Amino acid sequence: MTEQQVATSVLVIGTGGSGLRAAIELAERGVDVLVVGKRSKGDAHTTLAAGGINAALATMDPQDSWQQHAADTIKESYLLAHPDTVRVVTQNAARGIEDLERWGMPFAREADGRISQRFFGAHTYRRTAFAGDYTGLEIQRTLVNRAAQLDVRMLENVYITRILVQDNVVFGAYGFDLDNGTRYVIHADSVILAAGGHTRIWRRTSSRRDENTGDSFRLAVLAGGRIRDPELVQFHPSGLLEPENAAGTLVSEAARGEGGQLRNALGERFMERYDPERMELSTRDRVALAAYTEIKAGRGTPNGGVWLDVSHLPRETIMQRLPRVYQTLLELQMLDITKSPIEIAPTAHYSMGGVWVRSSDHGTGVEGLYAIGEAASGLHGANRLGGNSLIELLVYGRIVGEAAAEYSASLSAQRRSAGALAEARGEVDELLAAEGPENVRALQRSLRNTMTEHAGVVRDEKGLLAGLSELDALEERMKNVGVHPDLAGFQDLAHAFDLKSSALACRATLEAAVERRETRGCHNRSDYPELDESMRVNLVWSGRGRIEREALPPVPAEIAALMREVSSEGKLVE
Repeated sequence: MTEQQVATSVLVIGTGGSGLRAAIELAERGVDVLVVGKRSKGDAHTTLAAGGINAALATMDPQDSWQQHAADTIKESYLLAHPDTVRVVTQNAARGIEDLERWGMPFAREADGRISQRFFGAHTYRRTAFAGDYTGLEIQRTLVNRAAQLDVRMLENVYITRILVQDNVVFGAYGFDLDNGTRYVIHADSVILAAGGHTRIWRRTSSRRDENTGDSFRLAVLAGGRIRDPELVQFHPSGLLEPENAAGTLVSEAARGEGGQLRNALGERFMERYDPERMELSTRDRVALAAYTEIKAGRGTPNGGVWLDVSHLPRETIMQRLPRVYQTLLELQMLDITKSPIEIAPTAHYSMGGVWVRSSDHGTGVEGLYAIGEAASGLHGANRLGGNSLIELLVYGRIVGEAAAEYSASLSAQRRSAGALAEARGEVDELLAAEGPENVRALQRSLRNTMTEHAGVVRDEKGLLAGLSELDALEERMKNVGVHPDLAGFQDLAHAFDLKSSALACRATLEAAVERRETRGCHNRSDYPELDESMRVNLVWSGRGRIEREALPPVPAEIAALMREVSSEGKLVE
């Protein structure tokens, strides 16, 4: 076994937007930082974000303000967003955009040079800046370039299996190279967890293979952290059903925003039944619920979906406004959307819950451990406002970079534990020696089937408890896996760790979903169809059967006064 020792002041786990923004902040402050990612930095999940990034710049609507942005965010969260977190993001959003501009981000602009902003979902004003329908890709490119200018050290294709902790204080992480199996012991004063969410535990998801399998959840919990609101997962209304290896790939909601129509197998525009005023421009949770209901009622397409049709739109509109959608469908299905409808169904899209963090600095309660981006929680509550996730990366990436730098500088010594290191090393050894009959990939598929069947768009007590009992059986089978690295690399070992992460994320999600006996935002309980005022709490999960209710502070009066129903008429939806 080859093992490499590496030391750094701050370790960032994850090469997406939030991890890179934190690393840039640290490098600009002259702090030694190392960024580790399990996939290539140019291909992080952030690149998939199409719609845009929010900030109350008031370039289009002068009356916009950070207070109104905050009010819209809290309203859309069904009052589960933490008011302090929302204030931090909305107040610092403009600065996040300025940082990107300074580093060369090619925002769409008006003729006079102002940054263009468009309507998006339940925003009162136009406050979503964008770059075509490739906003996330351009942000990632901009951050990768800036990190390169600053000579930020990056380790790509390295899988982190454990965060190393001694007496509730972080001292580094353990992992292995996906290509050659080389082990890494990384000593660090501080660790920033930016490893994404847990949407890959459903069968249809907008995440790609081997991404968002719940790594952040497992790494945080094993280090002594906790998970907040894991049951609050946003299902995007329009994920592809075919081909199988790309099931869940998103069709941008711009397709509905530009006039796309949703129809069931009978040819009916079914949104008339669910939201006759807004129709296809209704909010994300409502459209997903409507499509799910149609499919369950037997009015779905042969593959269990509904039709999204843009073929009645002028060809020029499609080519100019929906180039990525047009290209994606040609590549994946040889389908020309200017002539034929697209078969779609709701797909698991975004983890609104995540690792429990403080609003001020996203510390986790484990000293020296921070979490940011989709790995963290607090901003989105029970329904994310479209465009908020990208600005969150920039705001908290900067703030956490600063906090980690100060924490590292304050340490007089770094205490390490041979025991914690031996445990991390032993876990990898044990899996590499595993010769059981169970196939890791098959178990992962079973987990995803369980979650899709029992914890999808609509849930009930009976189904959730059935899901927990299936999970118990799967966890028993997981004790007998076989792991077989080969000449192609150590992917099989990575999948075994993905499976462990997914099982933990499934348990957290199912247990919290049982506990939230109400319908609120993305969380639909058919046996508890009403919102329950007493459940305006965050559910904090710290391990099997351990859930606490955490009260939220009141919404500040200046924000509450601005909260109102926002019409989505004529706007792109999230």
